[in-house]
Amino acid sequence: QVQLVESGGGLVQPGGSLRLSCVASGIIFSLNTMGWYRQAPGKERELVALITSNFYTKYTDSVKGRFTISRDNAKNTVSLQMDGLKPDDTGVYYCHREGTIFWGQGTQVTVSS
Repeated sequence: QVQLVESGGGLVQPGGSLRLSCVASGIIFSLNTMGWYRQAPGKERELVALITSNFYTKYTDSVKGRFTISRDNAKNTVSLQMDGLKPDDTGVYYCHREGTIFWGQGTQVTVSS
């Protein structure tokens, strides 16, 4: 069965960094486009970044230049390096296999002083 398991969330001060990871199982990981989404309290879930099977990347405007998505096909892992974090980045971050119903359980990121 398909599983996506996120890790790496936490509490960080503004300007700080976090690295999220998502390990996938039950799929041919290298063939899939993978995405990171977030959902802030009272808001809809939004795309943060995605990476295709040929390593093309896309970012939402608010994180360009601060976040970096990457993948390691040997480890079935997609990561999100988040630098220069802002309070508006607070939310639950989810890993998603694009074009399918499969989501991870989410990991909380809180940016606060």
